[in-house]
Amino acid sequence: MAKKLWGGRFSKRTDPLVEAYTGSLYYDWLMALYDLQGSIAHAKMLGRCRIVTAAESRKLVQGLTRLQRAVQAGTLRPDPRAEDVHTVVQQALERAIGPVARKLHTARSRNDQVALDLRLYCRDAVGWLTGKTAEVQRALVGLAGRYPGVIIPGYTHLQRAQPIVLAHQLLAYVEMLQRDIERLSDAQARINVMPLGSGALAGTSLPIDRAYVAKLLGFARISTNSMDAVSDRDFAAELLSVLASIAVHLSRLAEDLILWATEEFGLLQLDDAFATGSSLMPQKKNPDVLELIRGQAAFVIGQHTAFLTMLKGLPLTYNRDLQWDKRLLFEPVLSVEESLGVLALLIRSSSVSRSAAQRLTSNDTMCATDVAEYLVGRGVAFADAHAVVGRVVAFAERQGKRLRDVTLPQWQRFSSRFDRGVLAVVDPQRSVSRKRSLGSTNPRQVAAAIRRWRQRLR
Repeated sequence: MAKKLWGGRFSKRTDPLVEAYTGSLYYDWLMALYDLQGSIAHAKMLGRCRIVTAAESRKLVQGLTRLQRAVQAGTLRPDPRAEDVHTVVQQALERAIGPVARKLHTARSRNDQVALDLRLYCRDAVGWLTGKTAEVQRALVGLAGRYPGVIIPGYTHLQRAQPIVLAHQLLAYVEMLQRDIERLSDAQARINVMPLGSGALAGTSLPIDRAYVAKLLGFARISTNSMDAVSDRDFAAELLSVLASIAVHLSRLAEDLILWATEEFGLLQLDDAFATGSSLMPQKKNPDVLELIRGQAAFVIGQHTAFLTMLKGLPLTYNRDLQWDKRLLFEPVLSVEESLGVLALLIRSSSVSRSAAQRLTSNDTMCATDVAEYLVGRGVAFADAHAVVGRVVAFAERQGKRLRDVTLPQWQRFSSRFDRGVLAVVDPQRSVSRKRSLGSTNPRQVAAAIRRWRQRLR
């Protein structure tokens, strides 16, 4: 019973099945360094406030610092029978410095302690995820910069719609990921709140200095309601929401890259180091990395949903249901971080087939909207121009012709507003160059966007 932080009230040993079922060490251990970081700040505060002597505070800090180094070196391994990471740290500290270690838990509960540890973890996770997301952005900008003049079909409903610059589509994902980075930054403001000092739920009668602990740990604010502080997991739910958004964006990007890598498109060539083969079909080159990224979105969305569902029925304050928070959060954080890292490398190693791009844009009906806008420039209402061009496209299809093969007299059969200038409009290369609106696929605008992103991501 002495191994429990709470054993004084109990006269029986915990049943082994209950020990196994209620233990959380497998996931808690990811927070070991954060637990030690928070404990060092707490020990310093206890000494500063004379709740323990200066000598005791120094001894606590020295012992905890040694444990930090042991965790970093991998020489401190948790006893699998321990209830949680807090128990492991407490017992290891007692072995290292003796009975004074038992003063560490003064003015602290595991409730506010685990809330602190989780916030410290989430704060770092925002930094990791931001850096990895920016790596994917840099990889996309790099690929866009290598193929600035490549024109491909843009799609709606997976049907060829209008010619676009390949780089324009790649930069669309850079924009998506930038919104995710901004969401991470927004979430950080609510993560970076210091809960330690709230006790189990009501605070403490001891003269602690929460502001000093917050300063030591780099927190921007201190929680203002002890009951909320120990039960709040909104910050983790918000981080999971951002993870779900990142996972969805990566899934959409993966889907486009998978399509481009098919023989039917032939647009993207994956490096052999980032593809796999078939155990039966020798010719296969499979985009398994991208497929796993695409599938991961379901997992992350599911974890976010599970997290919110776990919270929805909890009364104040702390309830053991919250032990699930770490499992539901840590796996998506690590999974998305891994996906971002491997995807950046995959994109950097990939190449684009210019000949495939030319083949894909050989059907110039994608320029039909340009023809309609050409008629608008000659005084025709857009609705009327749309109908005229639609009839021309249907005529060309019946004749088995491309638009560029329709003669001027045939164009003029559908509208007298057509002149020889229409023959220059049905060209994918000219189509993208004719775009004028800000944010369009005009090659000059896309080149400027690449330069801006390079500067921004530098």
